[in-house]
Amino acid sequence: MAEIINMPRLSDTMEEGTVAKWFKKVGEKINEGDIIAEIETDKATMEFESFNEGELLHIGIQEGGTAPVDTLLAIIGKKGEDISALLKEGGELSQEAPVDESTSGVSISTEVALIPEGTELITMPRLSDTMEEGTVASWLKKVGDKVNEGDILAEIETDKATMEFESFYQGTLLYVGLNEGETAAVDSVLAIIGKKGTDVDLVLAAHGSKEVAPAAPIKESIIATEIVSVEETKNIKEAIIHPVPSVSERILASPLAKKMANEKGLNLNQIKGSGEHGRIIKRDIDNYQPQQYGMVQSFTPSGTESVTVIANSQMRKTIAKRLSNSKFTAPHYYLGVEFDMDNAISFRSQYNSLPETKISFNDIVMKAAALALKIHPQVNAKWEDSQITQHHHVHVGVAVAVEDGLVVPVVKFTDEQSLSQIGVSVKDYATRARDKKLTPSEMDGSTFTISNLGMFGIQEFTSIINQPNGAILSVGAIDKKPVVKEDKIVIGNTMKLTLACDHRVVDGATGAQFLQTLRGYIENPLTMLL
Repeated sequence: MAEIINMPRLSDTMEEGTVAKWFKKVGEKINEGDIIAEIETDKATMEFESFNEGELLHIGIQEGGTAPVDTLLAIIGKKGEDISALLKEGGELSQEAPVDESTSGVSISTEVALIPEGTELITMPRLSDTMEEGTVASWLKKVGDKVNEGDILAEIETDKATMEFESFYQGTLLYVGLNEGETAAVDSVLAIIGKKGTDVDLVLAAHGSKEVAPAAPIKESIIATEIVSVEETKNIKEAIIHPVPSVSERILASPLAKKMANEKGLNLNQIKGSGEHGRIIKRDIDNYQPQQYGMVQSFTPSGTESVTVIANSQMRKTIAKRLSNSKFTAPHYYLGVEFDMDNAISFRSQYNSLPETKISFNDIVMKAAALALKIHPQVNAKWEDSQITQHHHVHVGVAVAVEDGLVVPVVKFTDEQSLSQIGVSVKDYATRARDKKLTPSEMDGSTFTISNLGMFGIQEFTSIINQPNGAILSVGAIDKKPVVKEDKIVIGNTMKLTLACDHRVVDGATGAQFLQTLRGYIENPLTMLL
C-alpha cells in the first residue's frame, strides 16, 4: 500500500521546510535508508532519509518550494498503484506525473516544466537565523563565465554581515536573477548554473518563477553613442520581453558611484562622468557641486533646506523589525541599581599588573553576570507560547556598535571562562564585527545580553530586550562622586546598571534577587576567583 511522506520536523523550532534538492525522480526505485532529498530548515540543510521502500509515485513539493511541517512531500508505493485518493486526502493535485519511458524522448508534459538534467537553480540563501532578505553586494562571476565547485559566486549582504556565497555546482553561469545592489527575499531566484545553451526560460518556468531572463548585460567598452544589437536567435525572445533601453535613457556609472549618489540624493543625469566613455565613477560623486545659472556655487545660501537620504541596509531593517517586535510583544519593566566600584577598580588594577594581562570593567561585569545567572536560571530564560525554557548553560551576548547599527556576538559558556579569556573573546568579536567578518554561528544562541555605553560617558540608560532572551543588562559609566560610607561622606566610585526584564518570564522579586547576587560579585570581585 502506498505511503504518504510528509514534510518532517527536523528541529525543535522548525515550522516549515524548503526542498533544496531531490535525489530521486518520479518512477525511480527507493530502498529503505536511501537519501531522497535535502531539506532546508530554519537552522541547517539536512539529508532526508526514506523509511519506506517502493517506487516514488508522486512529488508534492518541487525543488525550491517551501511548505509547513506535515505538508504532503512525496508518495511511495507499488508501480502503477492508484494514488488519487491519497492525493485528495493530502489536499493537493498531482504536481508531477510519472514519465512513460516508452514514449518519445521529445515529449514534455504540458502541465509541468522539468528542469533539464545538469542544470541547477540557485536561490537566495538564508545565511543567518534572522535573515529574511539579502542584497547582492557584488558579483564575482558574470553571465557566460565558467563556474567550478567551490568558486565564490557573489558577496551577499545580510542583516548582520556581508558574506561570500560559494557555489556547490559547476557549469556555466547562465542567468543572474539580481543585479548588484538589488534586494530580494530568501529563496528568490539568484542564479542558474548549467550547460551552455540551456533554455533559461524553461528552467524558470519549472521553478514556478514569473521572472524571465534579463537582456544580455551591456559591455562597458561599448561607446555610449553606439546602439546595442540583439544577441543571436536565442536572445530574440529576451529582446522582445525586455527591449534594450534607448541611448538617451542609459546612464553609464559604476555600482559604487550609483550607491554614493543614492546615499547623497544626487541625480546621476546632472553629473558629468570622467571615466571611460563618460562613465560616472567615485571621484565624480566626490567632486560634484550643484550648479546655479551656469555658475558653480562655492557656498550654501542661508535658509536653504537640505536632507541626506540613507537607504536602509539589511541590518538596519532587521534591527527595526526585531526591536519593534520585542518592545510591543514583551511587557518590559526595569530595575535600576547603583554599585560601589572601589573594590572593582582596585581589583582590576592589580589584575592588569600581571604580564600580558589586561581586562576591562565590562569583562568583570560579564563574568559576574554569568555566575549570577547560574544561580538564578529564571533570569537565564526565554518565553515560548506553551512554556518557559530555563537555560542551565550561560551564553552571554554582548552588544557591539557597528557602522550600520548593532550586532550581538555571543561568548559561549561565559561562566566557565576566565576574565582574560572573556576579554580576548570580546575584543576579537568587536574587531571582526566592525569588519563584517562574524559568522552567523557566532551571533546565535545567546541566553542573556549585556549592553555597555559607559565608555561613551552615559551614566544610566535602558535597553530593549534582545529576544528570545528574557532580560538584558544596561551598564553605565563609573562616576566619581561623594558617597556615604560608615556614616561619613567620602569620595567614592559608583556605577549604575539597569536590568530590563520580560515580565512573562522574570518576576520583579526574581530580578531583584539576581541583582543582589550580581552586586555581591561586582563589589567583591575576588569571590569570582574562588
